[in-house]
Amino acid sequence: MKDVLILSASAGAGHISAARALESAFKESYPCVSVRHEDALEYTNLAFRKVYCDAYIEMVNALPELLGFLYDYADHPWKDEKRRLAIDRLNSLPLIRLLEKEQPEHVVCTHFLPAEIISYLICKKRLNSNLSVVVTDMDIHAMWLCRHYSNYFVALEETREHLHRLGFDKSSVHVTGIPVAPQFKVRKDKMEMREKFGLAPDLPTIYMSSGGYGVGRTEEIIEALTAVKTECQLLAMCGNNQALKERLEVFKTSLPGSCKLKVHPIPYTHQVDEYMSASDLVLGKPGGLTTAEALSKELGFIIINPIPGQEERNSDHLLERGVALKCNNLPALAFKVDSLLNDQVKLDSMQANAKKMARPNAAENIAGILIQTNSNHPVQTNKDKKHLCKSRVLQLLQRRLGHDMGRTSLRSVS
Repeated sequence: MKDVLILSASAGAGHISAARALESAFKESYPCVSVRHEDALEYTNLAFRKVYCDAYIEMVNALPELLGFLYDYADHPWKDEKRRLAIDRLNSLPLIRLLEKEQPEHVVCTHFLPAEIISYLICKKRLNSNLSVVVTDMDIHAMWLCRHYSNYFVALEETREHLHRLGFDKSSVHVTGIPVAPQFKVRKDKMEMREKFGLAPDLPTIYMSSGGYGVGRTEEIIEALTAVKTECQLLAMCGNNQALKERLEVFKTSLPGSCKLKVHPIPYTHQVDEYMSASDLVLGKPGGLTTAEALSKELGFIIINPIPGQEERNSDHLLERGVALKCNNLPALAFKVDSLLNDQVKLDSMQANAKKMARPNAAENIAGILIQTNSNHPVQTNKDKKHLCKSRVLQLLQRRLGHDMGRTSLRSVS
């Protein structure tokens, strides 16, 4: 293997985190391989990029039910494939130019947008690369399905069986887990981490996840938690949402002295593994990467307000495997937390089940499998006869537009 191009998309922080974990795994274990990570959305036009990123965050905050409806509506294999591919291609001309110019031996995608474009280019024999797809949730949505691929990497055996039933080659679907950064493999002493961050050493500690962008009903959840009867401390992770952190700093000063909850707003940090090491459980949104990281730290979950769609499905798997409890109503949240913190047997069981489910070596295992996939590995093709990656009209239109669109937004690569 000579070179690996890892493509993510900044539509949700998890896709970027998974790509960085893979990049680290290659550089650590296979230093002779040239590996590079790019955000595919940086190779699209500005309007498309803004809609792709901002619309998702806006729906999570304001219209989560609509997001769930759209998720379910689109979750039908190959539905609207031709139309979606046409839109993505016409808005991703700089990405297509980059791929055709560089012809990387292996392309690894942690988001479905670049994956389906690469599959199309392979189909048209415009790209001679091996395509590997790393699914960053426990279930697989129809948007992740590609006609031409070399490998799929998934979190669960159930997901592998799902792909097999859809016609994918089972030997090319690998159950590795979701890749997490290397520091999540390292065990760190809970008391030392609490001391490092100025936390009370003897208080139960809850890690509250709001995702990398600090979205969702964070303040409402914390307000509900102030009714807890068990003294505990909350790490309110704010991600990139500085405004949320500032509001929480003001909020915690307004809490009465009798409140049993100690709130610690945490800004964006590269020390997530250490904050998790200091914690006893996770509360909040079970995003794919947050889930994989927390499992690696052997933490149980209390799930509340999962994003409809992928996070609800992640929730189902955690509940099924005894890793999580779910609170469906905010007024009952404090009761739920008190019940768990006062049931050490239950909490120990959830943490033990998390350990069974964890795959902290996912990134290294994926890199190892890819190293064994040589450049002549036959690309697997889904054999659906309705294969549609061949619109002659759109191909001509794309070539005509290609001279005008994307030239200025394509970054030079050296």
